[in-house]
Amino acid sequence: MNLEEQVFEEDDFNYRREDKYNWEGVNKLATNYENILTGLGEDITREGLQKTPLRVSKAMHFLTQGYNINPSEILKSALFTQTSHEMVIVKDIELYSLCEHHMLPFFGRAHIAYIPNGKITGLSKFARVVDAYSRRLQVQERLTREILDCVQESLNPLGVAVVIEAKHLCMMMRGVEKQNSVTTTSAFMGEFEKQSTRSEFINLLTSKLS
Repeated sequence: MNLEEQVFEEDDFNYRREDKYNWEGVNKLATNYENILTGLGEDITREGLQKTPLRVSKAMHFLTQGYNINPSEILKSALFTQTSHEMVIVKDIELYSLCEHHMLPFFGRAHIAYIPNGKITGLSKFARVVDAYSRRLQVQERLTREILDCVQESLNPLGVAVVIEAKHLCMMMRGVEKQNSVTTTSAFMGEFEKQSTRSEFINLLTSKLS
């Protein structure tokens, strides 16, 4: 059997998450990591490194599992009819991704807002969509747009807004080595292209409601 599969049944709606390992791929990648460690001058036979190539290979498969997930299916798995057209905001969604340029992590928070147009979806689904896109080799600019396009195409709302704030280890650990820089990206569509709607979103995003 080539696949080791763990299935996690969701308690709500119809979406099922599956974590899979293709062992042929895992073992092939582990061999490559053995060569990388040897190229770095390490002794892969010493105790601390004997299982490292396999661990790293499995970790990389986990961190890039988003390629095997259809984010649109996540949103469509929990659709409900709703006649209100009030803004919905899901703030501070944690995200962890890998920069495609250096394969170093970047991490931060995503904020998503939309104005329903007859349909709403389960709030947890937005966090799953963020995970699906961030668990790929990414750049923050594309990640922001992909999330926005997915919400727009899946829900057909009156408007969508996505803001991501993240720190990039490729800037912190190497290169310019700046520890406190934060990169912010945003994308807007539909009603959020209007200044008044966008301002309302930004005000709600930055306010501390009690």
